[in-house]
Amino acid sequence: MRVLTTPEEAFADVVDFDYPVHRAEVPDQDGGTLTMAYVTAGPADGPVALLLHGEPSWSFLYRKALPVLAEAGIRAVAPDLVGFGRSDKPVNRSDHSYARHVEWVRSLVFDVLGLREVTMVGQDWGGLIGLRLLAENQDGFLGAVAANTGMPTGDRDMPEVWWRFRRTVEQAENLDVGRLVESGCVRPVPPEVRAAYDAPFPDESYKAGPRVMPTLVPTTPDDPATEANRAAWEVLSRSEIPLLTAFSDSDPITGPIGPVLRRKVAGASGQPHTTLENAGHFLQEDAGTELGRVVAEFVSRLCG
Repeated sequence: MRVLTTPEEAFADVVDFDYPVHRAEVPDQDGGTLTMAYVTAGPADGPVALLLHGEPSWSFLYRKALPVLAEAGIRAVAPDLVGFGRSDKPVNRSDHSYARHVEWVRSLVFDVLGLREVTMVGQDWGGLIGLRLLAENQDGFLGAVAANTGMPTGDRDMPEVWWRFRRTVEQAENLDVGRLVESGCVRPVPPEVRAAYDAPFPDESYKAGPRVMPTLVPTTPDDPATEANRAAWEVLSRSEIPLLTAFSDSDPITGPIGPVLRRKVAGASGQPHTTLENAGHFLQEDAGTELGRVVAEFVSRLCG
């Protein structure tokens, strides 16, 4: 597996994200290893919140939530998915699959870091991966927060706005990652913040991850990930692990999925589900502090 690693100097001008960077090796599932980067905030012995970002962002997306969680005594762990942020970036799109991304995160969280009683916070692909992890590793989790995410099986068509996004990502000659993030926000995104989302991708050769991720979302019933996602839904329909939905009020892609999670996931029953106002698809960017408070309160209740 051929990989690229973004030079550290590419991150020199990233604003408001001065957390020490940690790195760990995980099996690449092709006979070698990959380096995954992550940042942490809060006390080492605090309850764990695992913050999983989505496409095409990186752990920088959680910079507003991290200090809120740390102040609440929570150990927040925010990895960069493989292909994103400071993590290794496989060059060939064929090296990426839904199953591999689930296993890469599982290996980091449970095998390498040895985290237990985790509260997963997943947005976009962070939820596609995190909900699978929750279903397949129930003994490792205390709870979960689903934020503008779901777990498609391909049994229902995706909305046209998502198909437009996918076509843009696949066909753009030069993929403007910062602009994509900005287009998924409803509040202004300063130029220096947009630049921070561009930082992991110095040129097009680094962008296989952002390019390929939309194509890995199951859109037909015979997708390679469909059976595993159906099985995960079946598990979650019986699981009593508490699941909180914290969706935004202005995301046309994932908005309809919140009620489905609340209806179908057993652990969602009776939870104080919330809607974050004046926030788009990237609700961590639009309302990260508010999301941090929601997660902190949820973890506090779980630990109480």
